[in-house]
Amino acid sequence: MKKIYLIGTLAAASLTLASCNDFLNDNRYPLSQQTVNSEFWSNTVNVQNQINTFYNDYAGYGNRSSTDGSFYFSWLSDDQCGRKTFVDWKFTAVPSTSGSWTAPYEEVRRANYVIEGVEGSNLTDAEKANYIAQARMHRARSFFDLVRRYGDVPLVKTVLDPTDDAALFGPRTPRNEVMDFVLEDIDYAVNNIATKSSKTTFSSDLAQAIKVEICLFEGSYARYHQKDEERAKKYFGEAVKAGEAIASTYPIGNDFSATYKSFNREDQTSGYKAITANPEIIFCKTYQEGVFCHSLVDYSSASDGVAGLTKDAFDSFLFRDGKPAASTSLDKSDKGVPEGTTGLSIANLLEVRDKRLAMTTYDHVLMPGMTWVGPNTAAMWSQSGYGVSKYNNFTVPENDVNQANRNYVCAPLYWGARLYLGIAEAKAELGTLNDADVAKYIKPLWTRADIDTSKLNLAWLRDMNDPANNMNVSSLIWEIRRCRRCELMMDDDIRYWDLIRWHQLEKLDTYTNLAIAQGANVSNSPVAGGAVTGDYLNCTFGVGRKFENKHYFYPVPSNQIALNEKLTQNPGW
Repeated sequence: MKKIYLIGTLAAASLTLASCNDFLNDNRYPLSQQTVNSEFWSNTVNVQNQINTFYNDYAGYGNRSSTDGSFYFSWLSDDQCGRKTFVDWKFTAVPSTSGSWTAPYEEVRRANYVIEGVEGSNLTDAEKANYIAQARMHRARSFFDLVRRYGDVPLVKTVLDPTDDAALFGPRTPRNEVMDFVLEDIDYAVNNIATKSSKTTFSSDLAQAIKVEICLFEGSYARYHQKDEERAKKYFGEAVKAGEAIASTYPIGNDFSATYKSFNREDQTSGYKAITANPEIIFCKTYQEGVFCHSLVDYSSASDGVAGLTKDAFDSFLFRDGKPAASTSLDKSDKGVPEGTTGLSIANLLEVRDKRLAMTTYDHVLMPGMTWVGPNTAAMWSQSGYGVSKYNNFTVPENDVNQANRNYVCAPLYWGARLYLGIAEAKAELGTLNDADVAKYIKPLWTRADIDTSKLNLAWLRDMNDPANNMNVSSLIWEIRRCRRCELMMDDDIRYWDLIRWHQLEKLDTYTNLAIAQGANVSNSPVAGGAVTGDYLNCTFGVGRKFENKHYFYPVPSNQIALNEKLTQNPGW
């Protein structure tokens, strides 16, 4: 019988794969209690328990009172300023140890144990293929995380013998070789996971969605970093193939907010179905009131500061006529309207812009020193003046919004919009995007954003030529990137990794990109508050962020290099 899990609340597995401090110790001393006999792995309950631990790899909105979620809490981007302090680079010095290195290798190790254990079991061939496919899917995700963080990394394909120094102390494997192995793993998962579609358990459709993300990254990296056109075309093509295989199963819904604000039950007040009943959802993380909650909405509605949008993010949204600020005929002023003696409304600004913006931020400036009370929140403020309403279901009682570990709106993990934008971008990069593709993958997103689609086609996107395009790409690519940014803003750290793969990380330099250091225009504000530069709130907390090429990769932890003389440090570190 299929079991539905609240991802993150799974019971401890019967076989503990203990975490260690580093990759080498993980593999030299792999288990505190090693169980590798065929009898153990021939029991489907035992195997399923091991597979279940992979659910913990999906952070979603976070767990309980933590800030470990991958939505909203990823503040290193041009979309958000810091919550209470300035957000610098992921690393500013070489750490001695880092979970960014060890955690993925722990999952690789876990996957390898499952694969080898199941291969030697007495399960049926179909059962073996299903479990091995799920393990290989998560091994692929783990190596993908390692490569995009570190580049070349040791490739571990099997359970390592703790007495085999040659395997334990090997050099870094070239990233292309690792990513080709990742593609093999994810393809096996696509073809062998038994469940075709499921919102809350691992499925072959989920593997396809993961493959789109992996191949989109690798295709972009090959084109914009390595200048390897053959490799770029291969991976963009694989992204398209994976996406188109499942796109029709996950159509774009009519309500942008339903993706982010639904519960694990139907809600009559808000009108949202249960997140698992949303056709657009491929895979999600469910929370349950009073049982398993998170704190994202509490942190984004805080009286001690909110990580608000930047002016650059605000300005990235198109106007309702489908044009950017440079060519729109609508009012493009960024000045709010005073409201009494204490408020500054920006409802007038939101009215003429992409509707997703109004569903992402509040219609008032949350000015430092001038707290504002939202629909179901206590007083709050943002260093940038712009708040974050994207994840706040206004029907939830204030007491459940403004307390840690009391938030229970559910998190999308993979969904239609994310998939469609991956397909559209990959096809545009291949030069194969056509009007039918625009109608299928872009138009539904514009439609629910209330952007005029009467002229939307390939020629329209090619001819927009927004002067704000500062990435040295075609108008078509720029507009698809814009749509991706606005649709997925603050979601799953997507923007940061997009800038990495596009070779555009320098856009996070606050000295050369002033709009990411600015917030709302407060020239019309009836009260003073916060740090103001000219007409705009300054959201850098008086600190700057200077880009260097070394920031494209994380530094390898020094303890790893000390343990293994064959490991080398990344350039610049």
